[in-house]
Amino acid sequence: MHIVKALSVLLIALAAGLCQTAGAQSIRVKEIASVQGVRSNQLTGYGLVVGLDGTGDQTTQMPYTTQSMANYLQQFGLTLPAGVNPQMKNVAAVLVTAQLPAFAQPGQAIDVTVSSMGNAKSLRGGTLIATPLRGADGEIYALAQGNLLVGGAGAAAGGSKVQINHLSAGRIPAGAQVERTVATPFALGDTIDLGLQSNDFQTASRVTDAINRTLGAGTASAVDGRVVRLRAPADPNARVAFLARVEDVRLEAAVPSAKVVINSRTGSVVMNQAVTIGACAVAHGNLSVSISSTPVISQPNALSRGETVVAEKANIQISQDKGALIQLNTAPKLADVVKALNALGATPQDLLAILQAIKASGALNAELEVI
Repeated sequence: MHIVKALSVLLIALAAGLCQTAGAQSIRVKEIASVQGVRSNQLTGYGLVVGLDGTGDQTTQMPYTTQSMANYLQQFGLTLPAGVNPQMKNVAAVLVTAQLPAFAQPGQAIDVTVSSMGNAKSLRGGTLIATPLRGADGEIYALAQGNLLVGGAGAAAGGSKVQINHLSAGRIPAGAQVERTVATPFALGDTIDLGLQSNDFQTASRVTDAINRTLGAGTASAVDGRVVRLRAPADPNARVAFLARVEDVRLEAAVPSAKVVINSRTGSVVMNQAVTIGACAVAHGNLSVSISSTPVISQPNALSRGETVVAEKANIQISQDKGALIQLNTAPKLADVVKALNALGATPQDLLAILQAIKASGALNAELEVI
């Protein structure tokens, strides 16, 4: 009997431990940190799209399209006579952008985005001619060319126009070829720095402890709230395997600092699980002003040679809704906060002002960020 009771207690304890483990959120290092210096680079270039079905730039309004085409033709020994301005309807000037990924090698293909910079009606069916893509240093890192994929469609006739999606931008999958590599500090030095996505000392400490437990003491050390420094092997092959193991290290996610994010343009309010409010009382009423006008017609008497006059009579009314004083109890959980705010019955726009007032009174235990 005692053995059965002991086993029952043990099973209950194990079940409780499993529930606690399941409740804790486990994440990998790769999901909250990245290797500093290993990043993509932005590329951009100016080019021409040809082969459009009469939907290109109006060259009389966009003279640089004609000038660009003339410069392009000079490379093939064709020079236009002075004063000749051809009216090209099938050519459009565009800007080409791309992301050069880390460790990209010459010959590798990357996607590009092509966007019209003139008054072209559509880029559908066009072909981008060879366009060099430059980095921030002015050097050429890729060469783009290919047929555009435009996800929209449109038609116009008799003054009517129908359009689906966007027609002045498109993509070319694998439309650029890398011509030059970008040096990275990945294989330099004896250490590698991990950059955390958020500035949090608790997360930096947990990442350091988890890596040291998995890969040995002294492997990782926290530099500050965002950077964790690793002692890495000198051999590139061993360094890649080392970082693969580091990225797969699991740790318990830290509870983020309480924050309420308000978008004043759309009226959106988002708050995380750490937000709490203290006991407070809220009264909120709306003030509305309505103006209506009524036409008033004044007619002259018979045979008075007067004129009929139409005037307007304005009626202005101001009304203010009654705002009942509502008591909000202390809410230690996010669900309680949501229930308390829903009890106010306020619109999202009103909720913006209420949250700011609660924060000013000291009852909102969270950081208020307006975007």
